[in-house]
Amino acid sequence: MDKLYKTLVFLLLLGSQSFFAQQISNTAQELERQKTELQTQKNLKENYKKLDDKLDQLKKEQKELENKRKILSKAESNLNSTKEKISKLELANQKIENKITTSSISDEEIQKQKIKIKENEVNIQKLKLTQITQEKELEKAMSAI
Repeated sequence: MDKLYKTLVFLLLLGSQSFFAQQISNTAQELERQKTELQTQKNLKENYKKLDDKLDQLKKEQKELENKRKILSKAESNLNSTKEKISKLELANQKIENKITTSSISDEEIQKQKIKIKENEVNIQKLKLTQITQEKELEKAMSAI
């Protein structure tokens, strides 16, 4: 009986060691899984941060492009406006010259009209200088894009 009792105790001890060994093995696997999960979470956070940084950078670049487009549009608009003003003044001068040559008006009125033509020509020259400056600004804006 003593032998049987010893054998039974021995078997119980072997079973409990196996149980503890299995528990330790499961705990090690659980710790490894948690470690892997933490590393995955850390990698995800880093990747999200990189994506957010890239998104911020792209938004900043988009704003810069929009500003450059606005500057370009404004430069084109200013240039077109100046060209229209020049055309209007040149047309006004042609009308005045036609009026002088085709109608019979007094010498005093002719002098007034010629002065008006000269004033328009001065304004045209000023506008042409402005136009040159605006063309340079337009080229600069185009090269910036």
